[in-house]
Amino acid sequence: MSLKNKKQVRIALLDLYDGVDNQGMRCIREIINQWKESIPNNVVLDEFEVRLKQELPGTGYDYYISSGGPGSPLEGIDSPWEKNYFAWLKTIEDYNNNEQNTEKKNVFFICHSFQLAARHYNIGEVRKRNSTAFGIFPIHMLSHGKEETLFDGLKDPFYAMDSRDYQVVSPNTSHIAKMGGQILAIEKERPHVPYERAIMAFRFNKYFIGTQFHPEADAIGMSMYLQREDKKKTIIENYGESKWNNMIERLNDPDKIMWTYSHILPNFLNGALNGHNG
Repeated sequence: MSLKNKKQVRIALLDLYDGVDNQGMRCIREIINQWKESIPNNVVLDEFEVRLKQELPGTGYDYYISSGGPGSPLEGIDSPWEKNYFAWLKTIEDYNNNEQNTEKKNVFFICHSFQLAARHYNIGEVRKRNSTAFGIFPIHMLSHGKEETLFDGLKDPFYAMDSRDYQVVSPNTSHIAKMGGQILAIEKERPHVPYERAIMAFRFNKYFIGTQFHPEADAIGMSMYLQREDKKKTIIENYGESKWNNMIERLNDPDKIMWTYSHILPNFLNGALNGHNG
């Protein structure tokens, strides 16, 4: 059902950064602030500190955006905050499955949240990468991705900010088919190394979707981050100066992460507003 006729659209932003300084939350806020200028509805944004304070929203929101975060997506197993987070997911899922509830709840998972959801729904194996993925990389759509409204306006491949030590690989294809899920995109091909390509975007059901990359990353935040002396030094020591220069160059290309920034989360928000998510 479309949210277009609602006077007030409510968004819950779930903060999984565990108190760690980050650009992600700022970027998500910016996208929401820009988006609300384009619609007639009044938009209310509330934030919830999931890990530190174990805060979680109720079912009174239209959209839920669950952020990235630091650390291992495996370290929280059986922790109180993670149990509460998965119980919250079940509450939203049950709400959507109730036919009497005509206005459904739309959830977007980013990076760390995506890995948690992937483990919770058993769509594949969540494991540590051989080396950290950090940079602006091409993301390749699969057949379902080419039909996905989330990717409207994007080229194949499109570029996104990737920052992770863990990954979702070895898709559980029979289970995915049974749950009605869809793998939408995978990481770049690396023919020189014998490693699987990670799942980079996945639709869990009609109203739950997520990406293992950071669709909210913007050029300003990334440039500030990359030009910090400690980060620049780490990147050059680990990858070489040409890698750092390449990342800065890609930031200035409007067809790279700023194109992704201006499409994916706005597409998610517009999809629910117009009643065609999924």
